[in-house]
Amino acid sequence: MKSKNSLLRNFGFAFEGLKTAFVNGRNFRIQVFVGLAAVFLGFILRLDPFEWLDLTLVIASVLILELMNTAIEAIVDIVSPEIQPKAKIAKDVAAASVLVASIASVFIGAFLFLPKILNF
Repeated sequence: MKSKNSLLRNFGFAFEGLKTAFVNGRNFRIQVFVGLAAVFLGFILRLDPFEWLDLTLVIASVLILELMNTAIEAIVDIVSPEIQPKAKIAKDVAAASVLVASIASVFIGAFLFLPKILNF
């Protein structure tokens, strides 16, 4: 089956999704700014290449999960506009995935940054 959209247009859709998440998603904006602060701190503390890899993967994981959470919430709202127990479960579990990744990112950030801050 051949795609109706060009590769460039598909990238446009993806960037539109990022824009929508950033403009409409308070949590996504917070996570982007925290990620940028971590990158800034990484430059100040001169992370080594493997530490940059860890930091990049952690930031990307949190942002990816937040994007997926937003998508799941939108889909659930479409198919179940009224409150239903199973719809609530879907939304709550999707949000929990972001929470787990965020908590893990705090611990990983502490492992990456605290030794460098203490020796700064």
